[in-house]
Amino acid sequence: MSAPIRVLLVDDHALFRSGIKSLLQLHPEFEIVGEAGDGMEGVKHAARLKPDVVLLDLHMPGLSGRDAAAMMAEEAPESHVLMLTVSEDAEDLIETLRAGACGYLLKNIEADTLTTAITKAAAGESVISPQMMGKLVQGVRGGSPKVATGSAAPAVVASELNKLSPREREILVLVARGKSNKEIARALDLAESTVKIHVQNILRKLGLSSRVQAAVFAVEQGIVQDPQL
Repeated sequence: MSAPIRVLLVDDHALFRSGIKSLLQLHPEFEIVGEAGDGMEGVKHAARLKPDVVLLDLHMPGLSGRDAAAMMAEEAPESHVLMLTVSEDAEDLIETLRAGACGYLLKNIEADTLTTAITKAAAGESVISPQMMGKLVQGVRGGSPKVATGSAAPAVVASELNKLSPREREILVLVARGKSNKEIARALDLAESTVKIHVQNILRKLGLSSRVQAAVFAVEQGIVQDPQL
């Protein structure tokens, strides 16, 4: 049996933290290793506890979730930060991803969606609520200054897309749509290990370091909604 996924909860609402804690304690695959009521306390706990996943609120008194995510990326780089917020603002989404978060979820999600997202985050996959992926597309296409600078892959130009094979391009689109390696493997009738290698090759060819950056690049190039892919 594999070790449980170690989770740190950071939210200024004690009642909400209590609810999430009670939910996750129903699942033996998760272990709550700590709680924090503000961003700075969360950073300190993350640095000391080195959790697998940090569930982090965005809007908190004092240090914001965005700034806390950036500090956690420095203090606990092995931890995967998953934003859990009520904000549906595209700029909040892009700025937190840029700060180092691996995912962005809305607090109105179903319980099983949250547990699945935590598992994916622990495995290093990016997780974004479907409705927020739509806002990401709109935000990047809108081209506002904040969104443009948050584009996570500023050095990548459109011609880089030509480096990808047809299969890699197909997988890139599915990554941008928030699909996990397992889901991509099922959709394309491939081995999950093969998909993992393709994703690594995509990141290498594009000079990117994460699936989130790859997703933003795909959105910028307008291929996410290509009906042929």
